[in-house]
Amino acid sequence: MTTYPDLQSADTNTLAWQRKEPKEPIPAPDPYPIVRFPEAAHPFDAPSRIEADIVGLECIQGEIPAHLDGTFYKVVCDRQFPSFIKGDIDLFNGDGMALSFRFHNGRVDYKSRYIKTPRFNAERDAGRALFGGYRNPYTDDAAVEGMVRGIANTNVFFHGGKLYAAKEDSPPLILDPDTLETVGDYDFEGSLTSKTATAHPKVDPKTGEMVFFGYAAKGETSRDIAYYEADASGRIIHETWFKAPYSSMVHDFAVTQNYVIFPIIPLRSEADWLRKGESHFQWDPNEKVYLGVIPRKGKGENIQWFEGPNRFASHIMGAYDDGRYIHLDAPVSESAYFPWFPIIDGRPFDPEKAKGYLSRWTIDTQSQTRTFSEKRINRYASEFPRMDDRYETLKYSWGVMGLSDVPEQQTSGAGFRWVATVDVRSGKQKIYYPGQESTIGEPVFVQGTEEAPEGHGYVFVIVSRRDLMHSELVVLDAQNVDKEPVCTLKVPLRIPKGLHGNWVTAGELAQRTD
Repeated sequence: MTTYPDLQSADTNTLAWQRKEPKEPIPAPDPYPIVRFPEAAHPFDAPSRIEADIVGLECIQGEIPAHLDGTFYKVVCDRQFPSFIKGDIDLFNGDGMALSFRFHNGRVDYKSRYIKTPRFNAERDAGRALFGGYRNPYTDDAAVEGMVRGIANTNVFFHGGKLYAAKEDSPPLILDPDTLETVGDYDFEGSLTSKTATAHPKVDPKTGEMVFFGYAAKGETSRDIAYYEADASGRIIHETWFKAPYSSMVHDFAVTQNYVIFPIIPLRSEADWLRKGESHFQWDPNEKVYLGVIPRKGKGENIQWFEGPNRFASHIMGAYDDGRYIHLDAPVSESAYFPWFPIIDGRPFDPEKAKGYLSRWTIDTQSQTRTFSEKRINRYASEFPRMDDRYETLKYSWGVMGLSDVPEQQTSGAGFRWVATVDVRSGKQKIYYPGQESTIGEPVFVQGTEEAPEGHGYVFVIVSRRDLMHSELVVLDAQNVDKEPVCTLKVPLRIPKGLHGNWVTAGELAQRTD
């Protein structure tokens, strides 16, 4: 176990970098290079590279709820050019593409557009990949040395009248909510001092404030974390900094009415690994988990660290507190979920230990032991947990997630294959299974009406019909996902693998300020 006696000491594990434009204009090579991607394990997973407009998706089952008025946004990862790095992580290092499903008057229109980051534009001008391995600038073409490497491929969310596209290794970009065209990168009008910003902000439903942070805030592999709050209009009103016990992936975090919780999970990073061309992140099976707790709008120097055993967790379903006890729910596994990140001691990836089970971590903020407890909530391996966002920061009971393993339902192939809703108090679940040759993306809750009780509305999920080579947007009754879908919308193309998305009402979109 490595010890970190001085968490506020100077950081020596930092890869410094700064924002730059290309050294010179990058001309397209002559002759133009042949674009040839490596063969995908399944034809469905090959790059799509399609920007599309479809007016009126075909409803092939059920009926579109006529009262739904808003847009479901999602981001996927779709490389425009093949990587020159052998074995690169296409899912995490693929160009971001934004999707929109516009619901209005019982009709749904579909649109997809690449997110035009500086990195995307530089590579498009060159007609080839210029940026190297996942989060390793040492592997980049010299022509783009020092450029921001972000590809905005992790989340699309709306706040303060703006539609953000984000990846946690860089500042966000702003998109046009109607056309999905890229407006430009965004630093909160000069107020964002961190080099990075999370793709998982939390919005307080009582105040409309957006709570967010940046890890590796002074550059790749630094231990610095910057915590921010922005008011309902998107103006930053709070900023504080602190250092984590070690540098790691801090993909998500938790916010309650009184606290902000930063999980430091031992998927670690070191600058020397990057210099050697090794994986940016590596799993350390001997390191502890630390949960850093700061009061809302508190100071970084007052952070309290609570320790727990070696575990992996990536996404938070929800969290709340009663003034003393903090409850945080997340899929938790014995080892890192991602098989492409190596284990430090060289042992092979263990898929059983990588399975995450929705669990509750409870912190007693007045504890003298500075530890936290863990209790499993459900019995099926899961990920991509979501809640009714109207209950973010508050005590809640309903959630939805993707399942990758239901032993009672034997199926072939990997990936998420079921959607499950869960009562976090009782652990009771209802499950939707789309079929043998299908996989699912992240399920997202959409409220039925503004006044609807918690968890009453719809679950949207993109289903990959791998045997038919097309995708579908399936709309489920959130209280009865185990029943026939409310409707199924055929997208006559393959939607690539992706990460996160959100529903934005027409009323919210009417307040756009971009």
